[in-house]
Amino acid sequence: MEDTIEAPPVHEPGHATAPAVTAAGYTTRRPAAGDAGAVHELISLCDTQVIGKADMTLDDVADQLNDPSFDPGADGWLVHDPSGRLVAWAWACRRGDGGAVEIDVVVHPAAPELTGRLWDTVLDRARRIATGLGHDRAVTDIAMYREDSGKRALATARGFAHTTSFIRLRADHGPSLAPPEPPPGVTVHRGATEEVRRQAHAVEQAGFARHFGFAPKDYDEWHAELGSSASTDWAQLAVARLDGEPVAMLLGTDAFAGDENCGYVRRLAVLPAFRGRGLGRFMLRAAFADDVRRGRIGTYLHVDAGNLTPALDLYLSVGMRQVLAIDVWRRTL
Repeated sequence: MEDTIEAPPVHEPGHATAPAVTAAGYTTRRPAAGDAGAVHELISLCDTQVIGKADMTLDDVADQLNDPSFDPGADGWLVHDPSGRLVAWAWACRRGDGGAVEIDVVVHPAAPELTGRLWDTVLDRARRIATGLGHDRAVTDIAMYREDSGKRALATARGFAHTTSFIRLRADHGPSLAPPEPPPGVTVHRGATEEVRRQAHAVEQAGFARHFGFAPKDYDEWHAELGSSASTDWAQLAVARLDGEPVAMLLGTDAFAGDENCGYVRRLAVLPAFRGRGLGRFMLRAAFADDVRRGRIGTYLHVDAGNLTPALDLYLSVGMRQVLAIDVWRRTL
């Protein structure tokens, strides 16, 4: 399945052997689940050069390769040098069915000549993904660490513009933390049952409908995406009901458990009509207490700096602090 690539790229969805353009002497092929270790090693090397440490875990990479929205036979490229070392990883992946596509290009510092061609390849694939979904344009996003001046320059040269930032926050925990008292009329229900999971899905979809990058998903797609992630633990899904009505949800995961022994709040949503009643604060503090009970030393979450709600203020008010900024750059193709 490997080819020496010196010809223009072929992007036919579903053709596992379709090549991307690379410099002479390199080979390319499509990714498979067994490539997660090599991809993780490459990403860790590049991240360490930018932010001083590895950030993604092996499970994060495996989740990316197993994402139901990602077609490894059409959406990803691995490039190896003549010695067989992986030196580049590039991909494009749809987000929902509305023409939104995420991309990334990761290139070993010893193979900079691959960069431009791979950018062209993933942008072309983004267009084709959107076209295949019936859209005239692809709203294409790439995320990068704020410190990554090299990737920022590449994005700028290709017509991308900064559109928002996601702030990574962390709360540090001591050895014990009492759970908060629920507001009057509020009961909390865990995600062990399909009923609770469906309620969480409905609250999340309504709570995030106006947020940056939101792509509506029906329950089956939502459940499949979360179920494909190695870090998902349905026991960490909580739904708050007010007088019996589902009004808030929080999904915690193990995304930071293996490498930092920390919990992670993947989603926190409150129905718009019920905001301002302390529900978000209660759910967050309850998640902190749950993480302490699990032996976690901290809790992470990401927040959109341009959030339409005062979410960042809430998180800072409960003792969270900024540890990282990830900028999102966008171009409509």
